[in-house]
Amino acid sequence: MTLTTSAPMTSVVGYDVDGSVAVLTIDNPPVNSSSAAVRSGLLGGLDRALSDTDVRAVVVIGAGANFVSGSDLTEFDGPVPEPTLPTVIEAIEASPKPVVAALSGATLGGGLELALGCDARIAHPDTVVGLPEVTLGMIPGAGGTQRPLRILGPARTLEFATSGKRMPVRWAVEHGLVDDIAAGPLRAAAVEFAGSRAVKRVLQNLPVAADSPSAEFERAAVRVVSSGRGRPQYAAAVAAVVSGVALPARQALAFERSEFTRLRHGSEAAALRHLFFARRATTKANKPSLPREVDSIGVVGAGTMGAGIARAFVEAGRSVILVDRNPEAATGAIDRLRATYDAAVARGRMQRDDAESALLLLSAGRSVTALDGCDLVIEAVFEDMDVKKDLLRRLQRVVPSHSTLATNTSYLDVDELATALDRPERLVGMHFFSPAHRAAVLEVVRGKRTSRASLDRALSAAAVLKKLPIVAGVCDGFVGNRIYNAYRRQCELMLEEGAVPAQIDRALVDFGFAMGPFAVSDMSGLDIAWRMRRSRDAVRDPAERYPDVADTLCEMGRFGQKTGAGWYRYPDGSRQPVEDAEVTRLVEQSSRRKGIARRPFSDEDIVDRALLSMTNEAALLLAEGIADRPGDVDLMLTSAYGFPRHIGGVGPWVRGQDAAELDRRLADLAAVTGPGFVTADLGVFR
Repeated sequence: MTLTTSAPMTSVVGYDVDGSVAVLTIDNPPVNSSSAAVRSGLLGGLDRALSDTDVRAVVVIGAGANFVSGSDLTEFDGPVPEPTLPTVIEAIEASPKPVVAALSGATLGGGLELALGCDARIAHPDTVVGLPEVTLGMIPGAGGTQRPLRILGPARTLEFATSGKRMPVRWAVEHGLVDDIAAGPLRAAAVEFAGSRAVKRVLQNLPVAADSPSAEFERAAVRVVSSGRGRPQYAAAVAAVVSGVALPARQALAFERSEFTRLRHGSEAAALRHLFFARRATTKANKPSLPREVDSIGVVGAGTMGAGIARAFVEAGRSVILVDRNPEAATGAIDRLRATYDAAVARGRMQRDDAESALLLLSAGRSVTALDGCDLVIEAVFEDMDVKKDLLRRLQRVVPSHSTLATNTSYLDVDELATALDRPERLVGMHFFSPAHRAAVLEVVRGKRTSRASLDRALSAAAVLKKLPIVAGVCDGFVGNRIYNAYRRQCELMLEEGAVPAQIDRALVDFGFAMGPFAVSDMSGLDIAWRMRRSRDAVRDPAERYPDVADTLCEMGRFGQKTGAGWYRYPDGSRQPVEDAEVTRLVEQSSRRKGIARRPFSDEDIVDRALLSMTNEAALLLAEGIADRPGDVDLMLTSAYGFPRHIGGVGPWVRGQDAAELDRRLADLAAVTGPGFVTADLGVFR
């Protein structure tokens, strides 16, 4: 029989003795981050265990779902309080008594580094491990690039430390990072495991594993730097691994820590921490007040977006009925998804069982009457007010009264759409981004009459889909598209003033955008925005500057990639844009017709004007209450519109500018844009 003694919890790290094993239990909710209090508690618990002659070994375990989910990022804006994580790990390695880490849940970043500093590791079967520091603009700073070298070798260590991926525990066992998986309760297994260990095993004292020839590491290094698009943390990770191979362990650990500290104080890490905390705030604010059922989903419209929405829900394990005015379109969409899954299975990217399970959840309905049992019905039909209103009128007669109706409109007035319903409170906007099954964000639009129940249903759906819900009020384009339209308009005005499409696209991509605005227009189709512009011709202020080259291209049948030409040419069905002298001629012709003297633009001019336009529009949205928080805007732009994450959004960009100089540049932008430009107060971001 094992005797257990315990001591009261005096800190976030509890201490008790199970037989001859001291158990240090980390209890720092909600996610067991490695705070200064945790680190101090671990040192205190270790000292206590070393002074107890009856203790032969030590177990470190988490009290909740997670072992240690990572470092406490709130500590990273200033000096990290003592004791640091390297100090704790050094104490564990210096302990004459073996220390075993009992891993569970998310064991990430500093949590995994702490575990690797222990003599052995045993894990719950559901554990995931990873080093996500690169996603926060840093590299591991407590041995994450060094101790794995002794197990994985240089190439695998580099790939693991720079992927940012969460790996299942079976992978960690297979590759030697974790010693065993607990067959029963984790604590009991860890105590037994620790009690059986007679000797220490300090990873930093082991030689570097030779997992591959140097050429393989060189190829891995090239891949890492290339995929990281030149971001400094990726080059630093390569340098850290190289130091681990070339230098004694202590020197390599010191080099890693110095690079970690340098990057931690950099603007990129600060920007990415901003997004991290913004996401946390948005997630907390946009939880449903009362979770609602989203077990059965109806989707009306089997085009690209409707089919994508259906796919997103079935892959989340929800039943979906897909309806189109042409029944063959719905069955065709299902057939295309089946073909997509077949190809994914053939390439080893999907399990056949998963594919079949998803397809079993998806069916085609011949009419909207098939949706009479759905909890949520989402319309994704043609972007036309009358078409959508007519559909909503029909849906309200079919869908149960407790169910929610949602519109996937990108621009249309949700409040106006709601007038088609006898109970307008049932309608909520759910604006999906493309591709719907992969996009990380869902824009949830609350109309003036949208009920709390309808809003909760949409937020519950976002949770099911594992998408970040960003709540927006009603205006033209809501949050994301309204900002993007302001940005795109300024880019088109720059064409009139002297720039050309390829120059603008190149400058913005070089800055960090995923794509330039003209390449994006060609990919999505110029005719979509053209339809919206034509629908507003009657209400547009004739005094406002109106860039018209895009209209001319559409009148010529140049709609982008799908027609082989738009802002660029796409010969022989290629997706690669080719500059077109005809577009340059049209741009110059527009300038002459309007009497605008063309001038040269620098890349800096282009980027500054683009960012100013986005920032100004975002500030207007916040002032109008359309967007709830500055962080929501930054999350929307970086997650759905290709804004460079290393900048962190418009908020961090503003904070990096001189306030007076920024206001002067904004005034200049207002002057060159002319009537209709509303200048916002950018102080909301400071």
